[in-house]
Amino acid sequence: MSGTFVGMPAFPRAAHEAVGNRILRGNLRHATHTIRAKRAKAVAEVSDWAALREAGRQIKDHTLRHLDRYLEQLEEAVTAAGGVVHWAADADEANRIVAGLVKATGESEVVKVKSMATQEIGLNEALEAEGIRAYETDLAELIVQLGEDRPSHILVPAIHRNRGEIRDIFRSEMGRWGRPAPEGLTDTPAELAEAARLHLREKFLRAKVGISGANFMVAETGTLVVVESEGNGRMCLTLPETLISVVGIEKIVPAWRDLEVFLQTLPRSSTAERMNPYTSMWTGTTDEDGPRTFHLVLLDNGRTDTLADQVGRQALRCIRCSACLNVCPVYERAGGHAYGSVYPGPIGAILSPQLRGTQSEIDASLPYASSLCGACYEVCPVAIDIPEVLVHLRERVAEGGPVTRAGSTVVLKPARGHAAERAAMRAAHWAFAHPGALRTGQRLASWSRRLHPRTLPGPGKAWSASRELPQLPAEPFRDWWQRTRGGKEPK
Repeated sequence: MSGTFVGMPAFPRAAHEAVGNRILRGNLRHATHTIRAKRAKAVAEVSDWAALREAGRQIKDHTLRHLDRYLEQLEEAVTAAGGVVHWAADADEANRIVAGLVKATGESEVVKVKSMATQEIGLNEALEAEGIRAYETDLAELIVQLGEDRPSHILVPAIHRNRGEIRDIFRSEMGRWGRPAPEGLTDTPAELAEAARLHLREKFLRAKVGISGANFMVAETGTLVVVESEGNGRMCLTLPETLISVVGIEKIVPAWRDLEVFLQTLPRSSTAERMNPYTSMWTGTTDEDGPRTFHLVLLDNGRTDTLADQVGRQALRCIRCSACLNVCPVYERAGGHAYGSVYPGPIGAILSPQLRGTQSEIDASLPYASSLCGACYEVCPVAIDIPEVLVHLRERVAEGGPVTRAGSTVVLKPARGHAAERAAMRAAHWAFAHPGALRTGQRLASWSRRLHPRTLPGPGKAWSASRELPQLPAEPFRDWWQRTRGGKEPK
């Protein structure tokens, strides 16, 4: 992944600073509660939601098991339709390919559809280094770009900003990027949207090159699909003479009919809409209709390594709906920037450490950025068991062990600062493997329950500083069972 966010502090320190920002917490609380309430209502309208969820999971798992075959099929279909396919092993290669394609057109500016993949590889910064200016056209991405900010949400990148802040950004920054904000601009949504529309219109009409990602790629037909709510994507995908799409290899589905599932689950899970307002699909190039040249850049950037992990690979099912962010109590209080990645929230806590590795301090801390409450799993439209992957990655951080990196198996050393955690887990393993010792320990703990401390000593102090220690029961479960069930041991 790109180094855009690398160098930020580990999650605990970043989150500690974020929770002290009352404006940020207020913005996040209002936005996430509103989105998730609307989503719950939209999902409740669908009587077969559980079946759709399971279908989505099965389609994604099947595709990942046969990813090589479907990618080759996709390449053949795109090429037959007049497109050109490029393969990028990592961010640097993808950026070189895109920059070279833009330079070949002789243009020095591009318009962009909102794309997580291009943020992941730091494409805007790479293009700027080559003298090419990239203009974000999604409203929230425009706010982030004008404010020299970072996105903090998958669906709503500027969720951490309120209307007053957006008005001030438009007033002060729009003029430097093109058409200035109208005189007397207020913070009413209609005026802000109109200011953005006027600012972007001239860019749409002038741009010769468009850059996009894709929500889905259909192997059967070579079709790419972008779903969005503003219409800016439709402009970027149809007006420029050259279209370059940078898409992660996991975004593929085998057949056209598979879209039936995801075009129902994605809108309801993300924007709480029964159907998204704009669904744009294109297959290669067509004479006198849309771009004359189409390039597809298929991005790996750690995805193949993630696929090699039998537990962690389920993160590649993600369709970027952001439902997990909106229900996560940790994200609601810490915000997206604390995750140090373009993928914030619960999905970012399991995806970023797999794509980037867990060697950096920020990536080693992300698997711990969760209460393991399970709300993220309950709302995921493709049934990613995020808590399971979080625990799996915590084990990797604390214990080290073999992982796949760049297609080869390497052995990671345990991360620094986890000695107490390793000791506690090994002690628990030993105790559970010796029932007599476990029973004795439980009885001793019950007898000492009157000495219940408010905080733990040593390494446990940080854990108990923000939690209340649970009261110990008056007797262990096995003793209670023997006393109440006639001495019969539980099976």
